[in-house]
Amino acid sequence: MGYAYIFGTIFFTVYGQLILKWKIDQYGGLPELWKDKVIFLLQLLLNPFILSGFLSAFVASIFWMAAMTKFDISYAYPFMSLSFVLVFLLSVFMFGEPISLKKVMGVSFIVIGIIVMR
Repeated sequence: MGYAYIFGTIFFTVYGQLILKWKIDQYGGLPELWKDKVIFLLQLLLNPFILSGFLSAFVASIFWMAAMTKFDISYAYPFMSLSFVLVFLLSVFMFGEPISLKKVMGVSFIVIGIIVMR
């Protein structure tokens, strides 16, 4: 069951990041004027999808607390780097973000690191 807690942490972390990126991209760039920035950010905060991204961070924290009851942090925490791998892969498919050799190498090192730590 402990690995399910780690998976839940990763799932809700990745969901939150992707949903925030998706909705923020729809709103466009941050305005220049300070007043407009505040209004822009308040509009984002009122978006239900953005709120679900924040809620997912809270849920991820609950899963992480449960995972900490099952594993040493030095064992469990490296698995959290899988969120970087998943966000990278999903951002390519969902947002058309570019793939580069450096990014692929970095993701490969993360995966190798997890395998070595395990």
